[in-house]
Amino acid sequence: MREVILAHGLWVPGAVMRPLAARLEHAGFRCHSFAYAGRARPLEAHAERLARFARALGPAHFVGHSLGGLVVLEALRADAAIEVGRVVLLGTPVIGSLSGRRLARHAPGRWMLGESAALWREGRAARWSRPEALGVIAGTTPFGLGRVIGRLTGQNDGVVCVEETAVDGMAERAVMRVSHSAMLVSARVAENVSRFLTHGRFSALKR
Repeated sequence: MREVILAHGLWVPGAVMRPLAARLEHAGFRCHSFAYAGRARPLEAHAERLARFARALGPAHFVGHSLGGLVVLEALRADAAIEVGRVVLLGTPVIGSLSGRRLARHAPGRWMLGESAALWREGRAARWSRPEALGVIAGTTPFGLGRVIGRLTGQNDGVVCVEETAVDGMAERAVMRVSHSAMLVSARVAENVSRFLTHGRFSALKR
């Protein structure tokens, strides 16, 4: 299987996934960007659109960054008939986000988060029960918006803490020295994603 569906995070267009897509395409994959307005509609609405997108495309791997990972998880949870290869989440706050909770304390922050506010506060899909392999990449370079609104606890990528990325049932998690946004332009992250989509593991490429 060579098709890959990429889902971006909050506040950014689908084009931000292009550097990662280019590296995956160089490795032999065919990438398809799923774009959505993260603030504007509830998670379920985005997930249903992604499900339709996936059914029209056919069997594919999935890669989701940040909020995009929650969209992927919800789409695949809600529709077991979607044909999936493997799934990789990049910096996805599956159990909620300390930085998101802080941002949601104030009206401007709630406006910035829009319909996604509850997801950042509470998370949504911390358990993976499908048979396909799920891999998680978490960052430890603390550079991002989350640091601006207060110090984050433990290892973090500047927005999401490593402990917030753990999914019960995941096959493997790679903890890498990269920030939340830099995941999308990192050659090392792309190499890890390619390895997992191909083999279902990150192997020795974790660091």
